[in-house]
Amino acid sequence: MTRRPGNHVLRGFSWLVYAFLYAPILVLIVYSFNTSVQTARWLGFTPRWYAQVMRDHELIESAWNSLLIALVTTVVASVVGTLAALALARLTTRVAGATRGLLFLPIVIPEIVVGAALFTFFVSVKWDLGFWSIVVAHVSFSVSYVAIVVRARLAGFDRTLEEAARDLGAGPMGVFWRVKFPLILPGIVAGALLVFTLSIDDYVITSFVAGIKTLPLHIYAKLKINATPETNAISTLLLAVTIALIAIAQWLLREPRRRK
Repeated sequence: MTRRPGNHVLRGFSWLVYAFLYAPILVLIVYSFNTSVQTARWLGFTPRWYAQVMRDHELIESAWNSLLIALVTTVVASVVGTLAALALARLTTRVAGATRGLLFLPIVIPEIVVGAALFTFFVSVKWDLGFWSIVVAHVSFSVSYVAIVVRARLAGFDRTLEEAARDLGAGPMGVFWRVKFPLILPGIVAGALLVFTLSIDDYVITSFVAGIKTLPLHIYAKLKINATPETNAISTLLLAVTIALIAIAQWLLREPRRRK
């Protein structure tokens, strides 16, 4: 079967779009191994900037702050988002539609609007900006991601399994932990990994409510002074962690192959 010329044009256009999107990232990774201090000139290959990153105490402190914030945010958002998804699965169609719309709002609203609103809220209630203000801010926009991912997993849940467990004498908690929870666990883990990635990468909202320095804030502060290979190395490491977590989340959300 011959391929139409339009298919080749569409494929070529797709590759151009991918090149436009990912070429800057590729340049960032390549120049993180540049011997020259100035990133505009390539003078040779060296991995020394990655070793220098590990000796930067301010960087390590900001990375540790980001890691702790992301872990706490992930735990809280995963619990709340999973409970919200379970509640949505039991609501009527009309109520569930309205609630689902409210869940999408934190994802659709521009981050700068969310950051400004959260800053105004913390100032109005006289909440000191710091670790917990960032956690609350991250949870506020992360819950929606977990709820949506787990809700999608629940959409394929076979209700007859739940009914069969009840017929065999299992109580509500037994049905949940032995039947429903193992089936939605991949969705919960995928949502948690997504939340961790969003939290550790977030800059815009964090910049409004931060009383401590996180890794994205530290990277941006360095870029305002001078873009060096060390900054590229930090960004490359953060990019590697993000890609790994997203890949794991996609693997967990994949549809299992049915045996013939």
